[in-house]
Amino acid sequence: MKTKDATANYLVLSEEVASAISGGKPVVALESTIISHGMPYPKNVETALQVEAQVRSYGAIPATIAIMDGKLKAGLTTDEIEFLGKKGQEVIKCSRRDIPFVLAKKETGATTVAATMIVAEMAGIQVFATGGIGGVHRFAQETFDISADLEELAQTSVAVVCAGAKSILDLGLTLEYLETRGVPVIGYQTRELPAFYCRTSGFSVDYRLDTPQEIAEVLNLKWKTGLAGGVVIANPIPEVYALPKSEIDRVIEQALTEARQRGIKGKETTPFLLAKIVELSGGKSLEANIQLVLNNAALAGQIAASLGSLNIKEVY
Repeated sequence: MKTKDATANYLVLSEEVASAISGGKPVVALESTIISHGMPYPKNVETALQVEAQVRSYGAIPATIAIMDGKLKAGLTTDEIEFLGKKGQEVIKCSRRDIPFVLAKKETGATTVAATMIVAEMAGIQVFATGGIGGVHRFAQETFDISADLEELAQTSVAVVCAGAKSILDLGLTLEYLETRGVPVIGYQTRELPAFYCRTSGFSVDYRLDTPQEIAEVLNLKWKTGLAGGVVIANPIPEVYALPKSEIDRVIEQALTEARQRGIKGKETTPFLLAKIVELSGGKSLEANIQLVLNNAALAGQIAASLGSLNIKEVY
């Protein structure tokens, strides 16, 4: 089903997603890079479907986003998710700069955090669940490698529920960048930024909020008062699945060293590092990744439902 505004030529919503949006029901956006570039097949497909089910269990509709057949699609079929999972890294990893080229060539693209935010905002979806956001890479003072996710958060009005920034990054500089661009970082039931696989990082968040309702109220007020831009909602991985910080730090350092030795740069860096960390951790990081994404989907579903309730109250 196509939207009727100026994006109708290239933005396509599934019937379920379109119906939910037009009916004021809660919807949660989900990215597709985690399917094609984040995990091996078939675990990637299994996880994507589990994440969608998790969103549904909290009364929200999942909208997995990707570029398919020259269209920006919000709401994929099981077959489309399976296709992305099987193709894996053959699928083009799409951020903001890549979207028009992939559309023009009618190719398949997996959306990053930044690209997913763009499509979500076009579709009218306010809440997005992912694993971890991108950020300022280590040694950025030499490489200038800073994820486009941060700029997107500064300008695109979508709330991103994540387990903090990926722990392969420079978390301190990532927080400084977000502060400069006016992006609030909320800790869900924590005052400390989670570090993806770990619950702690040693860095403080801007604000701690303890319920989905509190978060929804802040989001509602931010956007209703004309303060455009995103919000980071940092949700720590459940304690039972968290990895010891000393262990994951050692593994990350080893992976970073190998990436530098092999000259891996740009948008290939994160997929390489995540795959190498899975290998070096004996698969423990993959299980942690799956569990933190499921945890984020659950919180996103609750926030989206709370936002929907606020909007209904305002109408009446």
